[in-house]
Amino acid sequence: MTDSEMPPVFGIARRERIMDQLRTAGAVRVADLAREFAVSELTIRRDIGELADRGLVTRVHGGATLRSRLDTTVAPRASAGGPRYRVGMVVPSLSYYWPQVVIGARAAATELGVQLVLRGASYEPEDQRRQISSLVESGGFHGLIVAPENQGPDGHALLSWLEQLPVPVVLVERRAPASLALTRLEWVTTDHVFGGHLAASHLASLGHRRVGILTSAQSPTSWQLRRGWAQAVEELGLQETIDLNASLDYMEGPERAVFVEALLDRVRETGTSAMLIHSDPQALLVQQNALDRGWELPDDLSIIAYDDEVAESGAPPITALRPPKQHVGRRAVEVMLARLTEGSARPVERVQVVPTLYARESTVAV
Repeated sequence: MTDSEMPPVFGIARRERIMDQLRTAGAVRVADLAREFAVSELTIRRDIGELADRGLVTRVHGGATLRSRLDTTVAPRASAGGPRYRVGMVVPSLSYYWPQVVIGARAAATELGVQLVLRGASYEPEDQRRQISSLVESGGFHGLIVAPENQGPDGHALLSWLEQLPVPVVLVERRAPASLALTRLEWVTTDHVFGGHLAASHLASLGHRRVGILTSAQSPTSWQLRRGWAQAVEELGLQETIDLNASLDYMEGPERAVFVEALLDRVRETGTSAMLIHSDPQALLVQQNALDRGWELPDDLSIIAYDDEVAESGAPPITALRPPKQHVGRRAVEVMLARLTEGSARPVERVQVVPTLYARESTVAV
């Protein structure tokens, strides 16, 4: 059977897989896709042409990328009559971690006919509230996707305020404590508690029994990660020899160096053979200082990082847990669209997505 004789559903499935690859990698090559799908390059070019005609991708020499905002060759699929909804998105950073969440959200918004307006804030509740307020007061938004501070009195007050806004709100990589009894807020988040379980289980499977954890005190991920880690350590019968929650990002260079040196001293003194470190920069910092001491890694210390933004660039590459950031952004837009489409009759949806462990050379059996 020739390519042209394939049932139409095969072509649809192939184009869906092309879109999946674009969402993951951002770009695809015709030659690579032709080999993968065992079809001619002409067939792939036709697939890309159809997706481009629908405003989903941008054709480039030899392949395609997710649709660029600079691409004016064809109007996006939903823009013939304008976008159905306009949604504001406020995230606390446009550098570390969040760009991948935004990529996923933008891809979903383009496909679903949603205009997504992005605002970058800081991690300060006051700044987040100011950015969100400016969107609400403009009166031009149907809903909001936000990543607010959710800890402490200021965070709780911000969440309660979001609950009362006149437009639907979907939290992304955040959730509200059950104690606040908020019934309208929806969210999509990584199951970081399970991530802590997964890290401890991986180390236990390699024979490690004396283990430690270092988390970022300023990160809203840390308490969830620590909860899962503590539960798993107890269930697996491991001995937690180091338990630190510190703000290395806020330390001056000399203070940070003293902290890491003291940590490595404790590793030696306690016979700790493996650690979970959140996030990647802290894991790389500990690894580099251990190497500077002349340690043999991973024999002297196995390390697991959490986030997997830059962990693979370690020497050796660091085993890491990776939250599905793009998928989280995509699902946040989908949850918002479902709320806007179906209205208040739709049950409140709160989604958890599981992180993935990528085993690399920084962890070894003992």
